[in-house]
Amino acid sequence: MNSKEAKLEAFSQLLNIMDDLREKCPWDKKQTFETLRPLTLEEVYELSDALLEENLEEIKKELGDVLLHLVFYAKIGSEKGGFDIADVIHSLNQKLIFRHPHIYGDVEVSSEEEVKENWEKLKLKEGNRSVLAGVSKGTPSLVKAFRIQEKVKGVGFEFDASKDAWEKVKEELSEFEKEEDPKKKEGELGDVLFSLVNYARMEGMNPDTALERTNHKFISRFKQMEKLAEGKGKALFEMSHSEMDLLWEEAKKSEY
Repeated sequence: MNSKEAKLEAFSQLLNIMDDLREKCPWDKKQTFETLRPLTLEEVYELSDALLEENLEEIKKELGDVLLHLVFYAKIGSEKGGFDIADVIHSLNQKLIFRHPHIYGDVEVSSEEEVKENWEKLKLKEGNRSVLAGVSKGTPSLVKAFRIQEKVKGVGFEFDASKDAWEKVKEELSEFEKEEDPKKKEGELGDVLFSLVNYARMEGMNPDTALERTNHKFISRFKQMEKLAEGKGKALFEMSHSEMDLLWEEAKKSEY
């Protein structure tokens, strides 16, 4: 691993490169907060894929892409006279020190849960009017539900045990099954999903990660089905449901 001096030198070089790109590259010169935003989201999702695959080489590459965007935003901020990368880092350092009094102060904690509870209480002291103030409106719904539940847990709003959360899932599912009005049924479906997220969280599972792994698994199996169908000289849309079911089972077996 590189020394601290080597890491600082690499970061300094990145800042110099950013200065050069902003001054000399036609594309980089035109970028704004708004134009970079969708590109940043794309890069973060690509990093997310690499993290799920635990591909260290890809994680390294995607982290670099995300880091470039962070430096880019700081560069634009400095041009607007608002802040530069040092301001960003100083602000972060101060926040981390303030929110970790068990490291930089005299507060004692005995578990990860106490750290999380202190974190939410300290955020309120910083001026947040609500425990949920830090939940971004643009966060995907599944992730948002998880974060909402994590945050309210920090102030004690939580089921006593995961079995209680599972009873809530069954209660919401029953209400969903009984509801006949389409609009109200959609609302009940939302309640089912929210309660499922809560149960998964209490069981130590991340529902977003679980669903994404299932997405990857489904894509892999479906592509295998397409190959198997092609091997039989057919396209999937030409096959019956029973024929496709057989291909699905064959695709599942090929994973082992």
